[in-house]
Amino acid sequence: MGKKKDLLVMKNRGKKVHEYLNRKATKRKKYTVDDLLRIMAKLRSPSGCPWDREQTPNSLKKYLIEESYEVLEAIESGTPQELQEELADLLLQIVFISRIAEEKGEFNFSGLVQELVQKLIRRHPHVFPSPLRPRPNPKSAGEVLKVWGSVKELEGKYAKRKSLLDGIPLALPALERARRMSERASRVGFDWPDLGAVWKKVEEELRELKKAETSPSPQAAEEELGDLLFTLVNWARFKGISAEEALRKANRRFSRRFFQVEKGLRKKGKGPQDSTLEEMDHLWNEAKKKTRGRIHGQKQGD
Repeated sequence: MGKKKDLLVMKNRGKKVHEYLNRKATKRKKYTVDDLLRIMAKLRSPSGCPWDREQTPNSLKKYLIEESYEVLEAIESGTPQELQEELADLLLQIVFISRIAEEKGEFNFSGLVQELVQKLIRRHPHVFPSPLRPRPNPKSAGEVLKVWGSVKELEGKYAKRKSLLDGIPLALPALERARRMSERASRVGFDWPDLGAVWKKVEEELRELKKAETSPSPQAAEEELGDLLFTLVNWARFKGISAEEALRKANRRFSRRFFQVEKGLRKKGKGPQDSTLEEMDHLWNEAKKKTRGRIHGQKQGD
């Protein structure tokens, strides 16, 4: 009983300390973007942090990607507080890289802001009209994309491109890159006429994959699988669904359900390696029922 009492006292004391720190936080100085930039400069200075001084844009790439995905995770299944925290972490990477560029005399964070504001104004002529160009009047989001695309084509780096598909990052996840390429091609009419035509293509690719399954060449099945996935990405595009997000959510559902399978087995004093498929399948179906019940409840992405 003594240990339990000590733990309870420590827990209550910790809660009071946390509440005190929260109250102090509301009274402390409200920081600005200028404060953020000064702190970043200090971290990179000779009297700053050795780790921060050693970083380069190349070394920060992995963190930039990681933080971007954590923002996506927070959007899909997090709280506003989690989203704020993850967006702050992503902003850090942008400030960090722009600081390194400033030290090299290339550009600075203010230059980023200037570039972004000019781009927003230039690419929205229907919102920010100019006497030097006609004012379009798009009536839908789709028409806005056409306006946006026509403006981009006049910009320096885009005007030099030889293909409509140039500029889509190779580092994008494959499903997302497939969507972006298909979307670009659809702007010039290279697209299926309707969802029914896409379905026919899905069925055709599925038949070809089944045929390739018996082929002696492993590359044949891989190629047909790629074609099927590419067509499914387009089916999703016609339905207004992101195939990348759909697969990410499916991965999350699988991990949560499999965790429940492992939890159920642990209650029996077993692990997956000690269990039969029937046992695991039963627990899987139970977990599936629970997550399906929550789809229309608290967390849509479960």
